[in-house]
Parts: sequence; structure tokens; C-alpha cells
Amino acid sequence: MAEKIDMEGGKASNGEAHLDEPLANGLNSHKSSPEPLSQRVLRLVRANLLVILTVAGVIVGVFIGLGVRNATLTRTQIIYIGFPGELLIRLLKMIIIPLVVCSLVSGAASIDPKALGKLGGWAMLFFLVTTLIASSIGVVMAFIVTPGAVAVTKPAGLDEEVPAHKEVIDSFLDLIRNIFPSNLVSAAFQSYATSYKLVKKNGTDGNFNLTVEKVPFGTDQDGMNILGLVVFAIVFGVALRKLGEEGEILIKFFNSFNEATMVLVSWIMWYAPLGIMFLVAGKIVEMDDVGKLFASLGKYIACCIIGHAIHGALVLPAIYFIFTRKNPYTFLWGIFTALATAFGTSSSSATLPLMMKCVEENNGVSKHISRFILPIGATVNMDGAALFQCVAAVFIAQLNNTPLNFIQVITILVTATASSVGAAGIPAGGVLTLAIILEAIGLPTSDISLILAVDWLVDRTCTVLNVEGDAFGAGLLQHYVDRTSKQVDGNELSEVRLGNDPSAAAPEHSPLIDKHGGRDGTKAAPSSEESIM
Repeated sequence: MAEKIDMEGGKASNGEAHLDEPLANGLNSHKSSPEPLSQRVLRLVRANLLVILTVAGVIVGVFIGLGVRNATLTRTQIIYIGFPGELLIRLLKMIIIPLVVCSLVSGAASIDPKALGKLGGWAMLFFLVTTLIASSIGVVMAFIVTPGAVAVTKPAGLDEEVPAHKEVIDSFLDLIRNIFPSNLVSAAFQSYATSYKLVKKNGTDGNFNLTVEKVPFGTDQDGMNILGLVVFAIVFGVALRKLGEEGEILIKFFNSFNEATMVLVSWIMWYAPLGIMFLVAGKIVEMDDVGKLFASLGKYIACCIIGHAIHGALVLPAIYFIFTRKNPYTFLWGIFTALATAFGTSSSSATLPLMMKCVEENNGVSKHISRFILPIGATVNMDGAALFQCVAAVFIAQLNNTPLNFIQVITILVTATASSVGAAGIPAGGVLTLAIILEAIGLPTSDISLILAVDWLVDRTCTVLNVEGDAFGAGLLQHYVDRTSKQVDGNELSEVRLGNDPSAAAPEHSPLIDKHGGRDGTKAAPSSEESIM
């Protein structure tokens, strides 16, 4: 027997060790030797190896960039240095579309429409409130620090990168048009944008006076229309659920596709530290004159970074703690790899695959929640972008000696919150929507060239804050589901049944919200994979 004690050999089998285990902390505690420090350190290193490698990649990248800057490199050599980092961005962008579409379709199909609307409503409320708070912090910081009160030298060669002038109403109409893409295939790499042409018309008074009208017309610009794909995937998932048995095979297809994509993500995660190292090194090498830039725009940079730090290190953790009574910094440590990747890639969309992996494996967020909420958050939740846009708007107003009244400040807050919803989850995506805010309060858009000069740094902290807000939103929704239901159903898709299962035609219910879990009212055993850590 396994539990038989071998008295002759003086050694115990597995059974004796098991019998002594309850006494390890009691009378027999003197027999158990404490774990050596070296083994304890080794165990911690193994458990957090990816995080340690990612942090090391950022630090080594900074030193490589500073060391190589002293050498006179050609533009081609600088591109070669950043090549491993370019590969990381390409790998992450490669799986964005299948990950977003498949995760949202399977997520929307596995949740009851009523629960879907409730979860989506709470998520949108959280995103809206935190974005408004971030915008308010940005305005307050800009008025306190007054970054536009110093002499600023406008860098040369950036004026041609300033976004073209666009009417505010056309910007919001473009947002609505992109929600309903005319072609799903082209939405994977193009989005709708309004341009203008001047049309001459003869006067109607017979004096042959020519009038010129600026007429808007639509053009397709490069850049994924992620907002349109998100809306289509959610609606398509709801439609598949309504089909019942006829839609089950397709739901299982999307679910399997989603799981296979997450396997690819787990492989890419181990390449991320190397890619981030060369991304950071390449960006530092290609900087022109850092000293002059910081001397001229230092207060603006400091204002943005301090504002991001306040919102990310104090406000969001405080909201999470108030509602969950859990340590928010433990939650942050679980997503540290994704945050470092956000800093390196400067793209919230590219960080999405790693963020899903981190919150599910390290923070115990259910797959149903993370794969439904995080793609939406990466599209509509832009706390960092809203904060930096408010700072930039007040900064440009101060540069032009334009006092802002209360109505203009409210306009900045509302416009920054609304325009951040349509901001592309790509590097410098927030700068494109900054023009909308400046137009709304009558400030010159030409000064955006100043923002572009330091956007490579500010945009990185923006992205970190954006993805952190998405992760905390998923964590809060997980807490909400745990509180309103007795358990989280561990089945990946409990609604999907194979063959001629007669129970497949049972009434719809939510695998998340249903307190009894099973279709027949029996309590389903939660899966260890999706249990709350």
C-alpha cells in the first residue's frame, strides 16, 4: 500500500509524509527545515521570469541607445538597429484582427443578451467616468504647471505632419461612419476620413460673382477601422446566439480560433523582451537633440507624465480598491509585462493580445470577460490620450496668450472625452484627434508640430495608462460578476451543445450571471482554469 510505513528501513513512504504534513506547523515543526534563501529566490525568479526579462529589456535598451548615440550612424544603420523591435510590432499587429473579431464573437454569443447589455453598460460607465477624471487632471495640471509660460522653440520639419484642417461636425460624423463600415475587408486596413474640395459657383444676382464653397467628400485612409470591426463582431455574436442550434457550429469555430490565437500570443510573449529592448534603443538613437527639446518643452513633458502617473498610480488603483477591497498594486504587478510592452510599442491595439493573457493567467479574470471587454476598451477607453490632449490644448492656448473661460474649459473636457473614443490605437493616434479640440475652442492647429516633436515620449506613457485602464475595467467587471452570481461558470461555452442533445433548445441564460450555472438548474463545478485567484 502507498500509505504503509516502512519501519525496517527507517524511511517513510509517501503516506508517512502525508500523515506528518498537518503537524508541520505544530509539534513537529522543528523537524521541517526552512526553505533555503537561494531556493526561495530561484522560485520567485521562475514565477516572474517574463516580467524580469521585460524590465531588463527596457533597461538594456536605454543603455544601448545612449551608447550608440555617440557613434555617427546613418539613417539606414538606425533602421537596422530597430529591426528586431519592428518584428515584435508586426507579430502583434498580425494577430489583432483575428483576436478581436473571434474573441468578441465568441464572447457575445456565450453571454445572455440581457447580461451582455448589463456588462457592456457597466464597462462603458467605467470608461466614461475614468476618461472624464483623466481629462480633468490634465486641465488642472496644465493650469498649475503653466507649461506654455516659457519660451518654446518650434522644431523645423514637422509642419507637414500636422493633420489637415477638419470641421468638428465632420470629425464626429466620420466617427459614426466608421462604426458602420461599408466593407468589412477594407475595414481591416482602411478607415473613412473626410477631405474637402473647393467648388466655384456663379452668383445668383446676375453680376457673375463667383462664390467658393468648401464641400466635404469621403476618402479612405490607411489605418485599421477597429471600431467598425468591434461593433460588427458584437452584433454578429448576438445574432449567432439567437440562431440557437443552427449557430452552434459557427460559435465553436470562433471559440477554437480564439484559443489557437491565444497560443500564438503565449509564444510571442517570450520574444517581447528582446523586441522591446531594440524598440527602446532604436528610438533613443534616432532622437535629434534631447537637451534642447527638454529645455524648450520640458514643462509640457513633465506636466503630461506627472498627470499620467497620478491617474495611473493613484486614481485607478483607488477606484479598484474602493469597489473590490483588493490590493490594486498586486493586480498591476500581474499585468506588468503588458504595461512594459505598451511602453515599448506605443500601441494599445498591439498590446491587446498580451493584456488578455496577463489578466487571465495572473489576475484570475474570466475568459468571457477579458475577451469581451478588453477589445472594447482598447478601442473606446483612452484615458492617457484624453489627459494629454487636455494638457496640450491648454499649453497651446498659453503659448498664444489666449485666456480660456469656463465654457472653453468645459468644451475641452467634453471634446477630449468624446474624441478619444475614436482615437486610433496606434502610435501618435491621439495627436490626430487633438486638432478637433483646438478647432472647437478656436486655437491654431499649426502648433500641433510642437506636440509632434515630443510625442514619441508622451505617447508611450499615454499608451501605458490606456491599457492599465482597460485591465482595471476587466478586473472590476470580474468582481461585479462574482458579487452578483454565486459562481463563475467554468465552461468555455456552456450554451454550445453537439449532436442531438435535447437540452440544446432550453431557454437562453447567461453562463456568467446565472446563479445555478447548469442548463438544467444543477450547479456546475467551476473550472480551475478560470477560477478567481
